[in-house]
Amino acid sequence: MGFREITVRRLPRSGAWVASAVFATACLLAGCGGGGGGGGGGSVPIGLLPGVTAPPATGGNTGTGGGDGAIVASATVAGQCAAPRGGINPATGAAYGDTAGSLDIEKSWVRGWIDETYLWYSEVPTALKASDYATPVAWFNVLKTGATTPSGRAKDRFHFTYDTEVYRQLSQGGVSAGYGLETASVRSSPPRDIRVALVEPGSPAANAGILRGAKLLTVDGVDVVGGTGTANINTINGALAPKAVGESHTFTFDMGGTQSTVQLTAQNVVSTPVQNVKVIASGGARVGYLLFNDHITTSEAMLIDAVNTFKQGAGIQDLVLDMRYNGGGQLVIASRLAYMISSPAVTAGKTFEQLVYNDKNPFRQTVAQTLTPFTGTSRSGQPLPTLGLSRVTVLTGPDTCSASESVINSLRGVGVTVNLVGGTTCGKPYGFIPQDNCGTTYFAIQFKGANQQGYGDYSDGFAPNDNCTVADDFSHPLGDSAEARLAAALTLRNTGACPVAGSTKAAASLGLDKAQAAPEAEQPYLLNRSPLRENRLLTPSSDPG
Repeated sequence: MGFREITVRRLPRSGAWVASAVFATACLLAGCGGGGGGGGGGSVPIGLLPGVTAPPATGGNTGTGGGDGAIVASATVAGQCAAPRGGINPATGAAYGDTAGSLDIEKSWVRGWIDETYLWYSEVPTALKASDYATPVAWFNVLKTGATTPSGRAKDRFHFTYDTEVYRQLSQGGVSAGYGLETASVRSSPPRDIRVALVEPGSPAANAGILRGAKLLTVDGVDVVGGTGTANINTINGALAPKAVGESHTFTFDMGGTQSTVQLTAQNVVSTPVQNVKVIASGGARVGYLLFNDHITTSEAMLIDAVNTFKQGAGIQDLVLDMRYNGGGQLVIASRLAYMISSPAVTAGKTFEQLVYNDKNPFRQTVAQTLTPFTGTSRSGQPLPTLGLSRVTVLTGPDTCSASESVINSLRGVGVTVNLVGGTTCGKPYGFIPQDNCGTTYFAIQFKGANQQGYGDYSDGFAPNDNCTVADDFSHPLGDSAEARLAAALTLRNTGACPVAGSTKAAASLGLDKAQAAPEAEQPYLLNRSPLRENRLLTPSSDPG
C-alpha cells in the first residue's frame, strides 16, 4: 500500500527504501527509477499461509554471516535484538518476544534468512562481509542478485525494508503521513514538468483545492521547474516527503493557467483504494469503470460494492479497470477481484497463481499449497458477486505492478481476454512473505507467480495492445470519458482498435517533448513511490482473508 512517490500517502522511508529508491541529489525528478505486524521476535514469517511452515533451523551453510563467520540458521538467532521491544505487539495482542542481543546477531539473522528463503540465494555475492556494514538494514541492502532481465534492467529491483509498525498500519488500513496527493514526473530534467496525479478525498491537498493535473512550480520558494544544486534539491525532496504529522511546507501550483500558493500540513491520510465507480454508456452498451489504486484490506469491501453496483438494473457488458497507479499489495485481494470479473464456470478448479519458491522449498510447502485459487468468498466467508465477463480492459502504466499484474496474468491464464491501454506495466512477477525481526520488516523476493498455463515470465512488464500506448492525460479527471486512456479504451471496445493519435494527443496537450510511444520517450511515473506499493504479498495465517 502507501506508495507512489511524491506521494502524499507517503510513509517514513527506512532501510533499503532509503538506500535504493529515495531521490538522491543526483537524480531528483530525473527519471531515477523500486500482512501484518511484527513477529515479535519469533522465527515465523509474518505472512505465512495456512499449512506453511517456517524455514527449518538447519545451519551449517558456508559463507559470511553477521559476524563474518559461517551462515547460521535464522531461527537460532531470531529476535535477539540490539534494542529489544517491550510492551504489547498490536498485531498479535501478545507481548513482543524480543530478547537482548546485538547488531551482529541481527546481521546473522538477516544473512541466514536470505540464504534460506531468497528466490535467488545462490546469486548473492559471497565476498561480502557483514563487518563492512554498520546496520542489519545496510547489510540486507546488498544481499541480493546482481543479474539483469532480458532488457538489461536489474532483475531484483524490489529489495527493501520498513519499520514494522509503520508497515502494519499502512498494509491494514492504508494510513500514512502526508498531504493526500501524489505527483507524476512528465519531464524530469529542466524545464521539469511535475503534475499532480492523484488527490485523496478529504485530505489536506483536497481541502486546499488541489486538482489532478496541477503543475508544481515551487516548493518553499525553490524553483521546481528549473532549480538545480544540492541544497535546492534537498529542499524539494524534504517537502515532498514529510517525515512526520504536523510538518508544513509551501507549494505553488499552476492550475489551468492560474497560480495558486498553498501551505500543506502533513496528516495521517487514509487511502481510498477504490474510487470513481460508474457506468458509462458507450456504443450502445453499458461499460463499467472503476479506479483501483491499492490491494489493501479496506479495498475488498469497496470492490464488492463496485461489482454489486455494476450488476444493478441491466448490468454491464464490459469493464474498464483503471489500475494505472496500482502497485499491488495483498495477493488474495487480486484473486478475489479476478474471480468477480469472470464467472465461476470459468474459474472453478483453476489456479489463480502458482507460487514457485527456491529449490530449498524454504516454507516446506506441498505442490497443492503453492496453488492460489480464484477466491470465491470474502474475508467473512460470504460468496462474492461475479460479473461473468469474458473480457476486460485494463488501463496500465509503469506504476501498474505485482499483484495488479497478477490480475492480468491470471485472467489470461483461464481464457479471459485482457486488453491493455496506456503504458507498459512495471514487470514484477515476484512476491514476498514479509518478515519482522527486531522492529524491522524485511522484504526479499521469495517466490515467482505463474498462471494456470504456467506463464510468469514478464519481468519486463506487459505491453499495451497494438497502437494502444496512450500517454497519461493530466488535463482530465480520472474516470472522465474524455481522459485519453479511458477514451482510447472505449474506442477499442466500440471499434476493435485504439485511435491512432491516442499516444500523441494527451502528450501534446501537456507540452511533452515527444510522444510516449517513442522507445526513448520518458513515460510519466509517480514520484517517491514506496516499494511497498509494488508488491505481491501473502496474508498471515491468522488472517481470515
